[in-house]
Amino acid sequence: MSANPLLSIEGLTASVDEKTILHNVNLNVAAGETHVLMGPNGAGKSTLGHLVMGDPVYTVNDGRIVFDGQDITGLTTDKRSRAGLFLSFQAPVEIPGVPLSSFLRASIAGRPGLEMKGKEFRRRVKELAAELNMDTAYLNRELGVGFSGGEKKKVEMLQLLLLQPKLAILDETDSGLDVDALSTVSHGMDAYRKSCDGSMLIITHNTRILEHLDVDRVHVMVKGHIVREDDASLIPWIDKNGFETFEREAAEQRAQAEAAAAEQQA
Repeated sequence: MSANPLLSIEGLTASVDEKTILHNVNLNVAAGETHVLMGPNGAGKSTLGHLVMGDPVYTVNDGRIVFDGQDITGLTTDKRSRAGLFLSFQAPVEIPGVPLSSFLRASIAGRPGLEMKGKEFRRRVKELAAELNMDTAYLNRELGVGFSGGEKKKVEMLQLLLLQPKLAILDETDSGLDVDALSTVSHGMDAYRKSCDGSMLIITHNTRILEHLDVDRVHVMVKGHIVREDDASLIPWIDKNGFETFEREAAEQRAQAEAAAAEQQA
């Protein structure tokens, strides 16, 4: 691990509606690395991704988020995006009245190194669409409107390849995809890594999308706590055994912590 990681989550405790969701989370991602955040449903994985991206629904109660050497804990989402962060949504939204091509053009506006004239932009987007086996007719359609789940995820990959962020957080990108769409998304992730040596934090509870990726570190979250961290060898173990062991260990740790706290108060 680099002495100065690209992303450093330090002692992050966060809540929504006064309910604590994340507890003292620590997680580092170095430049050029691929990390995976796994855990059962409801563990807080997506919450962490949204917090890193600056979703105002959540409140940071303690800790901080440092990205590319800058404390971004208090920055708005747009400033985090321009700093080089990207978040793909588990359920991409539909925006009636906004053509996909217009949305993509607006997304690169004012970003250093991404400025393109109209003809160059159209050529570049068509090249990326072809790479993702995506019909260019979709570029003229309203963003997400009438798109299948797989098509929406292809659009997310198109954004990723166009923007080339320093770190991409991919939230359940494999959710609801058939084999063909999963293959296309996996190809998009691989193309992103090769095009700009970008870093990825892949949030998932399914190991399928990880089969063709070189993963550097795996983090396991249970009930808002990071309970295990290891190399890629942890993935086949989880595939075989699931998360039950981690859930049991987390429950035991909580019981011990509660007992210790009660003893101190006695």
